[in-house]
Amino acid sequence: MDMEQSTRHPLMIEARDISKHFDTEAGRVELFSRLNLEVARGESLAIVGRSGAGKSTLLSLLAGLDTPSDGSVRIDGQLIETLDDRQRAQLRASTISFIFQSFHLLPELTALDNVRLPLEIRGAADPAHDARHWLREVGLGERTDHYPAQLSGGEQQRVAIARAFATRPSLLFADEPTGNLDEDTGAKIIEHLFRLNEQQGTTLILITHDAELAARCQRRLRLHNGALEELVT
Repeated sequence: MDMEQSTRHPLMIEARDISKHFDTEAGRVELFSRLNLEVARGESLAIVGRSGAGKSTLLSLLAGLDTPSDGSVRIDGQLIETLDDRQRAQLRASTISFIFQSFHLLPELTALDNVRLPLEIRGAADPAHDARHWLREVGLGERTDHYPAQLSGGEQQRVAIARAFATRPSLLFADEPTGNLDEDTGAKIIEHLFRLNEQQGTTLILITHDAELAARCQRRLRLHNGALEELVT
């Protein structure tokens, strides 16, 4: 993988004619077909739409976590389908962070260690210090030694958010990032999202039902009836 060439690529995401379908006993279900999307480096983009429209599936395809039935996806200039599992993992580790609705915390690790682990993988100078800083930023400075099972759903989401921010990613995917948070904490997380985008040039792609959050993005798209529609602010 030519990472030097990749970092010069003007587009962070380039999806061409991507389709996704599932075969069931009742027949084929076509979620969407021949979608095209370009996301510039440093851009903020919100994808909205009704539940079941396929937004989370689309996010997984754009992140290289899932494979389209047809079409191709490039992340930072790299054609995902040509990368093996090791190269995909390397690209994600060096470039991408995620905030998922289901958190994906490791149950055997404390909050601190869940945030520290990706920092260690990236070779951070002081991963424990950085992890504590971001846990304090999301209001969990006193919960660092707690395991996920000892935390509420909202607290688990905040750990996942701290983990995503800590690596200062080039590309951040967020699926309903404030869905389980109280208003004050949610507002703080939103400020961090857009601070990363503005100050560090982090490309931000998020799924949300929050109209106010979506409106803060530079672009908004709606996934509706299998097609992406540009929404004008």
